[in-house]
Amino acid sequence: MKFIVSSNTLLKNVNLIGGVINSNNTLPILDNFLFELDGSQLTITGSDLETTISTTLEVESNDNGKIAIPSKILTDTLKTFPAQPLTFIQKEGNTLEIVSEQGNYQLAFEDANEYPQTPDIEDASSTTLSASILSEAIIKTIFATGNDELRPIMTGVFFQANADIFRFVATDAHRLVKYTRNGLDNLQAAEYIMPKKPLNLLKNILGGNNDDVTIEYNNTNTRFSFQNIVLTCRLIDGKYPNYEAVIPKENPNVLTINRNLFLTSLKRVAIFSNKTTNQVRLKLVGNSLIISAEDIDFANKAEERLPCDYNGTDLQIGFNSRFLIEMLNNLQSEEITLEMSEPNRAGIIKPVDGLEDGEEILMLVMPVMLNA
Repeated sequence: MKFIVSSNTLLKNVNLIGGVINSNNTLPILDNFLFELDGSQLTITGSDLETTISTTLEVESNDNGKIAIPSKILTDTLKTFPAQPLTFIQKEGNTLEIVSEQGNYQLAFEDANEYPQTPDIEDASSTTLSASILSEAIIKTIFATGNDELRPIMTGVFFQANADIFRFVATDAHRLVKYTRNGLDNLQAAEYIMPKKPLNLLKNILGGNNDDVTIEYNNTNTRFSFQNIVLTCRLIDGKYPNYEAVIPKENPNVLTINRNLFLTSLKRVAIFSNKTTNQVRLKLVGNSLIISAEDIDFANKAEERLPCDYNGTDLQIGFNSRFLIEMLNNLQSEEITLEMSEPNRAGIIKPVDGLEDGEEILMLVMPVMLNA
């Protein structure tokens, strides 16, 4: 087995899929990339058993074969080369030689037959989505997923498609984000929960690309095919909670405010909040918003008054500042609304502008009990 490939092209492809490999694998073979050569087509695969990514690239070769190459030593070596062609030659004794303009390097490879096979998606349903839409949906929701392994369904993003609407929902029980795209074509009805790790990998791969992504799924697995990349992962098993039931429908108290003004004020005031609760107090009187925080243990205190447009009764409500800051950071609008009903009911954040046609986003944040 012998092939010639550009060092830059190879590095770009191993970087794309390298994030799937865990630092501590239960199976030593998973510390490797699987290289499969079929003439001039080289397919490189990385896996952690739950998620598998493969990428295919053109090389100079007429050979066939497959080997498992240690991922770390290969990636670290490729990073040191200037742009140049590299020659890979399989030697006897499970040794791979890399020939560069600077010199020769040999490393031991593993038996490719030990590498786990990518699961087939049997009886799959399929849909197609623009890479830019999928990437934006992941960015807008993934930060709101939970980390509690005892509640695995909360650690992923809920994909829900029907007719011409695709919804993406994430929650950790303290906050919730619902991102919706309307006016899409030929969507098959679907409901499944995507794990966080493959979504983060997809987010990095898709970037701002507008090409289509083909999504195939059944009850246990899903596969995303995009350009020369295929990502397959196991779905989270379980039924997603009825998220619509927790979104309050009647919210007569509506605050409209410049997002950046609100965000920068929260960042300053939150520095003085209690480090356990991160609590900030919002006091709404007339067309003024007073943001305050206090850490009694250290006698730290801060207060700011901001101009706003407020329709509703005078209200005081407490929120976790970290949640508010994260939500506002994940919006691009110039202005936002914060809809509220009572101090013990969830607040709803929506962007006023900056959305594309058919794009909707709703962010829910639970209040925290105010100190007297």
